[in-house]
Amino acid sequence: MAAGRRGVDAITPFPADRGWDVEALYHPDPDHPGTSYTREGGFLHDAGDFDPAFFGMSPREALATDSQQRLLLEVTWEAVERAGIDPASLRGSQTGVFAGAMYNDYSALLGGGDYEGHQGSGTSLSIASGRVAYTFGFEGPAVTVDTACSSSLVAMHWAMQALRSGECSLAVAGGVTVMSTPGAFVDFSRQRGLAADGRCKAFADAADGVAWSEGVGMLVLERQSDAVRNGHAILAVVRGSAVNQDGASNGLTAPNGPSQQRVIRQALASGGLSTTDVDVVEGHGTGTTLGDPIEAQALLATYGRDRERPLLLGSVKSNLGHTQAAAGVAGVIKMIMAMRQGIAPKTLHVDAPSSHVDWTEGAVELLAESVAWPDVDRPRRAAVSSFGISGTNAHVILEQPEPVPTPEPAVQPTTVPWPVAAKSEPALETLIERVRTLDLPPADVGLSLTARSVFEHRAVLLSMAGGGITEVARGVSKPGSLAVLFSGQGSQRLGMGRDLYARFPTFKATLDEVLTHLDPRLRDVMWGSDPDLLNQTGWTQPALFAVEVALYRLIESFGVKPNHLAGHSIGEIAAAHVAGVFNVADACRLVSARAGLMQQLPAGGAMVALRATEAAIAPVLTSGVSIAAVNGPEAVVIAGVESEVEAVAARFEKATRLRVSHAFHSPLMDPMLDDFRTAIESLTFHPPRIPIASSGDVADPEYWVRHVRHTVRFADAVDSLGEATLLEVGPDGVLSAMTGTAIPALRKDRDEETALLTALARLHTSGTTIDWRPAFTGAKPVELPTYPFQHERYWPAAPMYTGDAAGLGQAPAGHPLLGAAVELAGGDDVVFTGRLSLATHPWLADHRVGGALLFPGTGFVELAIRAGDQVGCDRVEELTLAAPLVLPESGAVQVQVRVGPPDEAGRRPIAIHSRSGVDEPWLEHASGQLAEGGPASEFDVDAWPPVDAAPVDLDDFYAGRAAAGLDYGPAFQGLRAAWRRGDEVFAEVALPEQVHGASAFGIHPALLDASLHAAAFAGAGEDGSGGLAVPFTWSDVRLYAAGAATVRMRLSRVGNDALRLDVADTSGVPVASVRSLVVRALPEAEGPVERDALYRLEWVPVDTPPSRSKARRSCQPRGPARWWTPPTP
Repeated sequence: MAAGRRGVDAITPFPADRGWDVEALYHPDPDHPGTSYTREGGFLHDAGDFDPAFFGMSPREALATDSQQRLLLEVTWEAVERAGIDPASLRGSQTGVFAGAMYNDYSALLGGGDYEGHQGSGTSLSIASGRVAYTFGFEGPAVTVDTACSSSLVAMHWAMQALRSGECSLAVAGGVTVMSTPGAFVDFSRQRGLAADGRCKAFADAADGVAWSEGVGMLVLERQSDAVRNGHAILAVVRGSAVNQDGASNGLTAPNGPSQQRVIRQALASGGLSTTDVDVVEGHGTGTTLGDPIEAQALLATYGRDRERPLLLGSVKSNLGHTQAAAGVAGVIKMIMAMRQGIAPKTLHVDAPSSHVDWTEGAVELLAESVAWPDVDRPRRAAVSSFGISGTNAHVILEQPEPVPTPEPAVQPTTVPWPVAAKSEPALETLIERVRTLDLPPADVGLSLTARSVFEHRAVLLSMAGGGITEVARGVSKPGSLAVLFSGQGSQRLGMGRDLYARFPTFKATLDEVLTHLDPRLRDVMWGSDPDLLNQTGWTQPALFAVEVALYRLIESFGVKPNHLAGHSIGEIAAAHVAGVFNVADACRLVSARAGLMQQLPAGGAMVALRATEAAIAPVLTSGVSIAAVNGPEAVVIAGVESEVEAVAARFEKATRLRVSHAFHSPLMDPMLDDFRTAIESLTFHPPRIPIASSGDVADPEYWVRHVRHTVRFADAVDSLGEATLLEVGPDGVLSAMTGTAIPALRKDRDEETALLTALARLHTSGTTIDWRPAFTGAKPVELPTYPFQHERYWPAAPMYTGDAAGLGQAPAGHPLLGAAVELAGGDDVVFTGRLSLATHPWLADHRVGGALLFPGTGFVELAIRAGDQVGCDRVEELTLAAPLVLPESGAVQVQVRVGPPDEAGRRPIAIHSRSGVDEPWLEHASGQLAEGGPASEFDVDAWPPVDAAPVDLDDFYAGRAAAGLDYGPAFQGLRAAWRRGDEVFAEVALPEQVHGASAFGIHPALLDASLHAAAFAGAGEDGSGGLAVPFTWSDVRLYAAGAATVRMRLSRVGNDALRLDVADTSGVPVASVRSLVVRALPEAEGPVERDALYRLEWVPVDTPPSRSKARRSCQPRGPARWWTPPTP
């Protein structure tokens, strides 16, 4: 909509990261084969980005899966989220998938064996819709539609038919187009059907062809009655639709005007509408000189007749280009947004309405400028056309939905939770950042977040009064049980529950009900001003019971379902009630009798908390003292006759007297037991519905009599709960302090609403399911940012089109870096040729030294190994690097590897050259000798990590390398672990998952290069005396096993400036060895490294043999250089 409203032109140059040779692809001559005469189109430049882990795909499968399928997955998720539906809630439902798609050229990128097993399903159009259904668990129809340019609108039509017939209860419909190769541009260039400037000039006199583009869009469709019943926001109503075919018209791909008229009338008839009932038409409007006039005449013959107000006509293709299989859904989205905002967007690039159309034949007006939507006394309506090159036509009529009645404004809560969740910590952090920036009513945000999927990584923010947002909990959820602990005496406080009573109806209703069964004065005592009165046990016990039951019911309304219950003294009665042991009336009778009889006992006695074990205390107890509670291994409370309690307490170093009115759970309770037994014997007891951690049978009345007198074994109860998450239900965190792990629902030093929501947040982040809706009274759903997918790039390296090497008298080289090999006539020389570019070898972009993009030194070794294989030499005896091969950011370089004839010992010279173009000179980069035979590597990896080797910290290793000028991208960040033992370094190295094709190499240059990174810990290698260092001379390089992707290696010092390298796979099989590698410091340069960066001229005297004239001294340069000697006169 923004594109149309503001006139945004979304056309861009060809993508440079898909392996297209964009320079060679363009040619202005439409007849030039293999080229395009346009350089631009509409592209999804991030089409290769994907989050495979989110959808349960491996990186290998993701790379083998067409980006169109991957886009459908992500956009479907986003569409369902935007509809206010948790995508996970649709698993197993009769949801249908109808996806338009027409290209499967991604398969052309998948060469070699790396993609086998996934290539078929990854590139088949039939799988596009099926993959969405499989991933989301949809069980309605799943259909991929290919009618070319009308695919997505036909898919939408079929989805509506399936909804009407009952085949599905919900449907997602739309389309996707990604051009993996430039074939569409080349093909249409031969037909002269493209706009040279890459822009569709829909219905304009300047129209000169189509602009190919890409796009993806999905819509969520539901029967209107179901959407209303389910409370789903309706953006538009599909009033009518139709699909037909051109049939035997004037050409297979030519548009047919009469068929277009028929499909328009069929769509109107299906909705019971006339042509004057539609205000705006989003035309197909591709900008061709043939198709646009035919379409315009069909519109004039239908919508243009008998109108008082002209039909408004436009095309989003003027903004986006022709998105092909996604074109229809693009038009639908544009029209939905236009109706909602009351604007008919302008069509770009209109110099004048097409002169090939007789616009006087009807009332149709081309939207050269944006205008207000026509003012009508009925719902706004728009129509969308899509006409496929296949001859299949589709027309859909959209209608503005009925306005939703606006409820009376409700007072929204001032403190609300915002629960956010993601599948990874980075995604969670991104989501938190996004929601923090929202300028929407906090309760609306919170309510809308509850419609999102709940993943393992969770956090809860509290939006506070005054606009503050605080993160109160974060964690990774784990499966486990939940136990609720009910507090006992000592946790009471004045005003407990009053804030919750005012805030939550569930708490209010429950508390009111409980209080009807208790002393009518209790509310005034609880919320009064006399703490001493509340501390009288006659009031304390019923007050705690009432508040804890109301608090539990409130927590229960948030969806919390505990697996176990436990209570401390009076708290156990609350636990028994909510577990169903007795109803509220009987529970209140029990509590009232217990509290009243205790209150009637003579005042006196004492209770003292001791820091000592029960075993240490028991031997010193007297007849008047008993153990009242065991709250922990060294947390024991004694109670009884005051003097005797004091005498026992004096024996222990840590003793704290409790402020209580009576000595509970002591011999001083004995006088009330018979009366209490009589008071409760008529109550009805039931087995608990929720297990209670207790010391007896809670359904036995006698248990509750003993409960008054006997020890409270709270520590045993908690121990029996095992690893359960503990939630304390009570006015304060007394039990939480005892256990050290319990989550207190309320705290005396915090407002109750914040404390409760924080407790629920901590439960939520630990894995408990929370239904947050009770916190959002008066809230309504709003649009929120969708899930922040954690994208990484998954796009295959472009295949090397080397042509028919055999047809050119050459042999295919069979290597990713080389295209062909030829044996030179008249000798034993062999020449290999290849072409290197970031388009064909994107992993090379991750190797930068001193700011320059360099072909890695290990790449030269790999070229030498391949050449040796061809000529029967299994050892690179020596390879000296003379100059860096600087790769261009765009374009390519030619590479030539020349192997000379063997000498008497079988050694063969080798040289590696490159040039940037056919008119450029060849530059030598490396030279050396190939040979046969030699001892095998001896590297024992059975004991791994090696004995006595100390691990090396690799944190920030690659960040440090980058700061030093060795900028390794992901492909070259293969060092996984390292250990050091004296001058030896051991390491594990693996190719990152995004680097594919290792099996085609002897040893992948990125893998061997990463093995050398461990040299940083051997006191040599990458840190030379002059700063950065690079490989200089390789000696005795041998390859034993090809295609490794993960290796273990040993690197050791050989002399002052050389290294030895031994490489094996994880099972100990030798992979490669380097007897000696000499490195040299890279000279510091003021600017970026260039092709001749390692050349310098340094004159040194050289003695020459005496001649017939006189002895002379000549000079020659030293170091890596082109050798030059002054000529002899």
